Amino acid sequence: MPTILLTLVLLGLASAAYHLGRGKALSVSADGAPLHSLPRYHGYYVALWCGLPALALLVAWTVLEPQALRALMIAALPPELRGLSSQHLSLVVNEVRNVALHGAQPSSAAVAEAARHYTALSATGSWLLTALCAALAVAGLSWGRSRIHADARMRNAVERVVGVALVACSTVAILTTIGIVLSLIFESLLFFEHVPLHAFLFGTEWSPQMAIRADQVGSSGAFGAVPLFAGTLLISAIALAVAVPLGLLSAIYMSEYAQPRFRAVAKPLLEILAGIPTVVYGFFAVLTISPFLRAVGARLGLGIEAESALAAGLVMGIMIIPFVSSLSDDVINAVPQSLREGALGLGATRSETVIQVVIPAALPGIIGGVLLAASRAIGETMIVVMAAGMAANLTANPFAAVTTVTVQIVTLLVGDQEFDSPKTLAAFALGLVLFCVTLALNIVALHIVNKYREKYD
Repeated sequence: MPTILLTLVLLGLASAAYHLGRGKALSVSADGAPLHSLPRYHGYYVALWCGLPALALLVAWTVLEPQALRALMIAALPPELRGLSSQHLSLVVNEVRNVALHGAQPSSAAVAEAARHYTALSATGSWLLTALCAALAVAGLSWGRSRIHADARMRNAVERVVGVALVACSTVAILTTIGIVLSLIFESLLFFEHVPLHAFLFGTEWSPQMAIRADQVGSSGAFGAVPLFAGTLLISAIALAVAVPLGLLSAIYMSEYAQPRFRAVAKPLLEILAGIPTVVYGFFAVLTISPFLRAVGARLGLGIEAESALAAGLVMGIMIIPFVSSLSDDVINAVPQSLREGALGLGATRSETVIQVVIPAALPGIIGGVLLAASRAIGETMIVVMAAGMAANLTANPFAAVTTVTVQIVTLLVGDQEFDSPKTLAAFALGLVLFCVTLALNIVALHIVNKYREKYD
């Protein structure tokens, strides 16, 4: 039975177990014995015993089955194939899998026989898994239902299981973060064995192309990342200069001045901007914004290139307006009405109340929205590729073509790469720097949020 279908069957059995457990609890209660826990907790208890062991077996089987099938298939191969080197044996195993799963043409009779054996093993394992999961589910249902009685503390048991699940989810998130950081650190250390740290952080020339022969020009490459950092900051600054004023002012208007009918229409329309794919923004920048800026620049005597930081920053700013506007609107509406009424009662005008009372009280949430928008701008790739180009120019001129850290990371990892060359390892070093910068921004924002939260709570 396919894994998805088996999972759905197990969920159906768990649902049936819930109703059976709840029904028995109601019958016990009808006999006059007061229940310690509500009937639904008895149902949850039986459903957990029915579903969790079977689902745990399904997950373990899904993880271990490929290795087990591979070992059994290799054991059934002829001696001349089992004696091959590990690399050649891996090629034979992949060919057998392709023949068995996709119907590819086998290269020999031994491969065809191994593919048939692999198919038989896979089918046997699938039926065995189905039988074991069904048996575990039925046994768990019977066991859980037999534990139902008036004094059973089912609520405590269910809450313990939920607590363990929450801890497990938190642990997975923490371990994932640790794994990401360690992978960046280890690969970056390998990169810094080839390129000095100071040359990477303070170098002004970025040309990571490595030559095939040592006698070729630029065989050592140039890994000065300052042009990438400057381009990232330039485009992000332009985007924030567009998004923060427009987003914040629109949030203030919709929360403090707009009529409910206008707000009900304008807010969803504004948030639609967040759902537009970034490639669409890239096309908009290339086909509309860039030609418009070049035409305006030509009339004013300014040399604006076809690919410029200004075009990318303007379109990116439009894209992140909803991040600032929506979050700012929510936190402004969350400011207690008593603060507004107190300011108005002391004689402040509506504008003075907004500027001197509402905005300072909502500042922690506004800073969070701006930080989210900044992170979105720093991590954007598609708009920069299409509108700003890929030239690593060290310039503060918004009319020139620049590139960003994320664009170069994608460029370095595209295609078949050797993960022991400085060119590929440079992507991990750039990712580590980007991670450190984002972490620093979060720490500063958290400090500001805590400072103003103490003042206005």
